[in-house]
Amino acid sequence: MARYTGADCKLCRREKMKLFLKGSKCEGPKCPIEIRPYPPGEHGRGRPKETEYLLQLREKQKAKRIYGVLEKQFGNYYVEANRQGGKTGENLLRLLERRLDNVVFRAGFAKSRDMARQLIRHGHFLVNGKKVNIPSYQVSEADIIEVRQKSLPLAPFEVARAEAGERQVPAWLGVQTDGRMRIFVHALPVRQQIDAPVQEQLIVELYSK
Repeated sequence: MARYTGADCKLCRREKMKLFLKGSKCEGPKCPIEIRPYPPGEHGRGRPKETEYLLQLREKQKAKRIYGVLEKQFGNYYVEANRQGGKTGENLLRLLERRLDNVVFRAGFAKSRDMARQLIRHGHFLVNGKKVNIPSYQVSEADIIEVRQKSLPLAPFEVARAEAGERQVPAWLGVQTDGRMRIFVHALPVRQQIDAPVQEQLIVELYSK
């Protein structure tokens, strides 16, 4: 499976904002964007002309990087979002939010989406009682995601239980951390519940050209 293997911190610097790709590191003073708040590379300190196309492209790149999705897969999400009824941009964000790795991250069971993907690939999660090791799996309303019983003693989940309640969980999800670790999908997300700093209309304009 193709995935990005470069430095995550360079992605934040390229977008000139914290995308919180490295968990707790992003919140500390050693975060690279705090030290070098300009894009990486020889010309990072320059100020390229911000054309309409560049603004649209940067917004798409930002969304891809926040959710950890590569170009082809992101394009497939856009096609699916465009096929659905309603606003294409909002449909796109909902599809990205419904990814299993994002749900695990949002629930506080992983420090970052990268960490959530790794835990899922290693087979630590069940969805409605069945093992799912595909990070892009789309959750549905009334789904129950839980950590496998034999995985509960592992360090990442011990930490997640100890830090339960420190991160705000979206209203469309419910979390149980005492005894079994479960995530309940109460409903599918609506735009007002998605706090990703993305202007989805710019992405729609880019793909509409």
